[in-house]
Amino acid sequence: MRFDPVKLQSLVKDVHSRYKEVSGGNNASYIPYLADVSSTLSALTVVLSDGTVCAAGDCQYPFAIESISKVATLALALEDVGPEEVQQKIGADPTGLAFNSVMALELHGGKPQSPLVNAGAMATVSLVDAKDVEHRWQRILRMQCDLTGGDIKLSDEVNQSEQTTNFHNRAIAWLMYADGTMSADPMQVCDVYTRQCSTLITTVELAIMAATLAARGRNPKTGMQVLKGHHVPRILAEMTMEGLYDSSGDWAYTVGLPAKSGVGGGIMAVAPGKLGIAAFSPPLDGFGNSVRAQKMIADVAAELRLNLYDPA
Repeated sequence: MRFDPVKLQSLVKDVHSRYKEVSGGNNASYIPYLADVSSTLSALTVVLSDGTVCAAGDCQYPFAIESISKVATLALALEDVGPEEVQQKIGADPTGLAFNSVMALELHGGKPQSPLVNAGAMATVSLVDAKDVEHRWQRILRMQCDLTGGDIKLSDEVNQSEQTTNFHNRAIAWLMYADGTMSADPMQVCDVYTRQCSTLITTVELAIMAATLAARGRNPKTGMQVLKGHHVPRILAEMTMEGLYDSSGDWAYTVGLPAKSGVGGGIMAVAPGKLGIAAFSPPLDGFGNSVRAQKMIADVAAELRLNLYDPA
């Protein structure tokens, strides 16, 4: 399928204009930094497999990556230990409960079920091959940079805000350690996990990450083969199962694209073999997904007929 960049830019601009001021939702309030981000910010970007960028709105505004970082760390763990070990130790199923649920762990003997919920994300961090905590962090940060083609950096302000409020995640880490499903020191893992969620990313960089997955791991901006192509289907499957938390099934039913959200207000979606889409706006629905970003991506996917489950 070929896309006319001029028409695509017009579509992106129109869709962004349609939803940039839609009401509803609230900023994440349990992380002080996120609560203070302007709720009027919004952006939409599409990146094609040849690197063409079509963007509108606050597309260069750096926002907290939050849970979208779980995708990058999953990619690294797949490279390090392989898909069989990831599936055996973490899983590939929706939990049916909140992304920070302790009950989900208890119901499954300490196995997280998905690398895209908090427990599974910390277990994924623990699988990354590293000689010490700083090496582990630098390898995860490098993967974020390689997937986006950007110079992704840690925000000390976001990290401080998160490190001083992450008591629930620390408890989850200790529970997994007690159950034998944590492969490294739990407090070091929780620290690195918190850092990986505290980097800043733009909507353009996020769309490049999505386009890299769409191109079987080859970054369309840098030309780098960031990860092995056969790992990408596993990542997209995990995104389909749990990428938008409790509303992942509804998203697959109505939009039909693998996607991942973060409570910073970003969402990326992948049309395999075609393009990546990213949108950003801080107000979230009750599940932790950006209200405006969902609407923008859904409209672009519908206009371009990208639904994976539509034979047409």
